[in-house]
Amino acid sequence: MKLLWDLFFTFARIGAFTFGGGYAMLPMIQNEVVERKKWATEEEVMNYYAVGQSTPGVIAVNTATFIGYRQAGVLGGIFATLGVVAPSVVIITVIAAFIRNFLEYEVVEHALAGISVAVAVLVISAVINLWKKGVKNLFGVFMFVIGFAISVFTNWSPIVVVILAVIGGITYGKVTNSKAGDGK
Repeated sequence: MKLLWDLFFTFARIGAFTFGGGYAMLPMIQNEVVERKKWATEEEVMNYYAVGQSTPGVIAVNTATFIGYRQAGVLGGIFATLGVVAPSVVIITVIAAFIRNFLEYEVVEHALAGISVAVAVLVISAVINLWKKGVKNLFGVFMFVIGFAISVFTNWSPIVVVILAVIGGITYGKVTNSKAGDGK
């Protein structure tokens, strides 16, 4: 039971103190899960991010669910998921009750502008960390450029980008393994 509550409160802290959605949470998840709690390695967390991005839902929630499940099974997944979403539910409920009263204040407008900048910084930080850990060779750079170009210059669904990346990765692995097998 102690582990379940630890999962809940760890992910509740991440959910409460990270603004900007899933990608902004990634650096804090990395810090808590890999460095502080030692619940997973950097490579495992990268895999959770990849799967979390390719499955329906928010990447941070999916990642929390995977980590919780790995630590304590189904209950661990439930506790971690509830932990990461609980702060947002409370905060959004409070904001929704009072939003009309506060939007007219200039200080609130400036605060939201500042938060937007901070979120952009956190997202860029997450991208840099994902790049360092995920793009390991020239093929990775090629896949990144193609995926980025498709995302920016077309209206294709992100699902298409993920499926193409999966197909590209499998193809690259088969070609690389068959060449390694020929050399033996």
